[in-house]
Amino acid sequence: MFYDLIVTSSYYKRPTDRYIFKIMMKENKQLLVIIHLSQFLDFITGIGGFVLPLIIWLLKKDEIYELDYHGKTILNFRISMFIYTLICIPFVFLFGVGILGFIILGCIYLIFPIVNAVRASNNQTPHYPLSIQFIK
Repeated sequence: MFYDLIVTSSYYKRPTDRYIFKIMMKENKQLLVIIHLSQFLDFITGIGGFVLPLIIWLLKKDEIYELDYHGKTILNFRISMFIYTLICIPFVFLFGVGILGFIILGCIYLIFPIVNAVRASNNQTPHYPLSIQFIK
C-alpha cells in the first residue's frame, strides 16, 4: 500500500502527455499564420482558399505542433461558410434578405482569418464564429 502511494505520487510529477507530445513535434508559428491567411486565395483562384489549407493540413498535421487543431478549425469554418452561402442564395431570390446574409458572411470571411492569424502567432487557440464541427 505504501508503494502504491509512492507510485501514484510520482505520477503527478511527470510532465503531462501534452508536454511530451509538444517536445516530439516542431513548433512553427509561421506556418500556422500562413494557413490562416491562405484562405484569402479564394479572391485570386476561387477555390485555393480551401485547397491549400487542406493540403498543408494533410501533409503536416503530424509534424507541426497544433497544426492538426488549426487545420480542422479552418476546414470546418470553410465548409460552414459554403453551406451558409448556399442557404443565402434562395433567400436572395425569394425575399431579398439573402443580400444582407451575403454582406454579413463577407464581413465574417474577411475579419476572422486575420484575427485568427494574429491569435496563432500569439500561441492562442483560433475561434471561428458560426463554425459547425464536421471534422473532429
